[in-house]
Amino acid sequence: MDMPSKFAQPRNGPELPENNLLRALRSKDYELIRPDLEPVELQSRELIYNPGDHVGTVYFPCGPSLVSYLVTNEDGRDVETILIGREGAVGGIVSRGNLPAYTRMIVQFGGTFARLRLDSLEAAKEKSHSLNQMFARYADCMMAQMFQSTACNATHSIEQRTAKWIISAMERTGDLIVPLTQEQLAAMLGVGRSYASRVLQTFRREGILETRRGSMLVTNADMLAARACLCNESVKGHFENVLRGVYPTEEGVD
Repeated sequence: MDMPSKFAQPRNGPELPENNLLRALRSKDYELIRPDLEPVELQSRELIYNPGDHVGTVYFPCGPSLVSYLVTNEDGRDVETILIGREGAVGGIVSRGNLPAYTRMIVQFGGTFARLRLDSLEAAKEKSHSLNQMFARYADCMMAQMFQSTACNATHSIEQRTAKWIISAMERTGDLIVPLTQEQLAAMLGVGRSYASRVLQTFRREGILETRRGSMLVTNADMLAARACLCNESVKGHFENVLRGVYPTEEGVD
């Protein structure tokens, strides 16, 4: 399918990016960046940035697209710090100047992204205090996610973290099918594949989910929520206080 080179001008038109952060902008602020927003298709497992890479472009995940921030440990394993979906953006969203990436940023679930050069974003922020403040508020929400992720990894069981991650992915994709393998889940959690496999076996046995080739199907969302820690709810609550209506909800899950 051919992608349009730009998003259409009508504020409520069909070409408006399916990104909650962009949709939360004031009309005049959105119009400052709309001419420079470009739709792009990124594939699952596609690398956006490596540590040290020059960050010159911001990517806004649209629809069910997902991106993970990953930190590599001494043993070479990647551990996810935060998951970003249509509620946010990745890559220099609030930084000024030419800064290098600190983490790896990898597409977890491919799809459409709205791409914006960082210099275009900075020029727009110079023209609008409200646009600058909106992205500063989002930066605060990202930091809250990172703080909560650190606490979660230190205090909660693999089972709780697995359930939390699956719920977080479901909310962002709006689907009961989570496109993730056992190997990828283990990497996200920073544990061995055998640990992740045992948790998923327990969830299968209890009728919480089914595993398919390259994905998982949640069959009992209520039971899954009962097994999760409350970290995702804490982050969601902070989003609601700082950027009301931007964080995806379970209402999109059929």
